[in-house]
Amino acid sequence: MPAGSFHIVASVCVVASSGRVLVSRRAEGKEYPLAWEFPAGSALRGESSRRGAVRELDEEVGISVLPDDLVLVGRVVEERALFDLWAVHVDGEPEVVVDPEEVLEAEWVELDEVRRGWEAGVFATPWNARFEQLWDALETAVRNDA
Repeated sequence: MPAGSFHIVASVCVVASSGRVLVSRRAEGKEYPLAWEFPAGSALRGESSRRGAVRELDEEVGISVLPDDLVLVGRVVEERALFDLWAVHVDGEPEVVVDPEEVLEAEWVELDEVRRGWEAGVFATPWNARFEQLWDALETAVRNDA
């Protein structure tokens, strides 16, 4: 990418009606192999962050949501990316169908477990700064207090 250029990385925290959230583990062949994260990826040329988030969620874990159902948790300005974290509330705990090229496995967990995993270093390294900046807003979005 040319100097001064940014790309958009969009991620989705899927919140089940049980209150649990979906985390996915990166496939072995990816950067940050076997690390945990929320489903995420780069928006395509001409694609909004919201639409990129919806597409990545469907591609990586087979969960389809409507763009208008996403709520922006926040944006982190990174060295080469604008990182947007979205939240979406869904009925039940939808069945997950992972793309094995992208995701090794996915689990529904309590948000407290996400925090413990972050603090234990099991999330992909870029998530450290993301969680530091967005954690309070994420807790609010998961509890649906927004």
